[in-house]
Amino acid sequence: MKKIFIYISLSVFGLLLIAGAYFLVATNRSAEELQNGLADSLQVKRLPEDEKKAKKELQEAKKSLSRLKPSKPYIVIDTHANKVYLRNEDSILLAATASTGSGGEFIDSTTGRKWIFDTPLGIFKVSSKIPHPWWRKPDWAFLEEGEEIPKDQSERLDPNMMGDYALGFGDGYFIHGTIYERLLGINVTHGCVRVGSEDLERLYNRTPIGTPIYIF
Repeated sequence: MKKIFIYISLSVFGLLLIAGAYFLVATNRSAEELQNGLADSLQVKRLPEDEKKAKKELQEAKKSLSRLKPSKPYIVIDTHANKVYLRNEDSILLAATASTGSGGEFIDSTTGRKWIFDTPLGIFKVSSKIPHPWWRKPDWAFLEEGEEIPKDQSERLDPNMMGDYALGFGDGYFIHGTIYERLLGINVTHGCVRVGSEDLERLYNRTPIGTPIYIF
């Protein structure tokens, strides 16, 4: 009798274990399914908020872009293609071949001073307009030629190198003419932007002081 009772007890206990295990598995599955369903539900509920936020951010970005967009003609300088454009929002008003910075460098072996000949990149504006400009030769212009730096400032002035017009855009950089028009289209300058005489005259006449300049 005891053996039968023990056998029945073990059997019932085993069934309970099996039932319990099945219950736990079933419960876990249900919880997982419920969790996934809840996450999906929350995601659906968040979607309109995300869309609303995205639309708001897009509108703000459009407003910022609109404020940055020039309302008048502006100059674009492509230093890779060596091109200068005068354009407005809808069309190109002038396209010219140019020469921009070589990217080279020069080091004074005596003092260790170093110059890097790049055209600056960024957003600028026409800050000065000079007809018949004279170039004031910097120190590197003499050192490159193996000449001594003159003490007399008048020896630095060259009336021919910059052509008939110059448009300054800060820190000693200019869009100007050149006596080396055969080199237009090549990165050969010390940082300024050279343009042929005819294109330069048209550009000069159509760009008042304050005209934005975008260089890339």
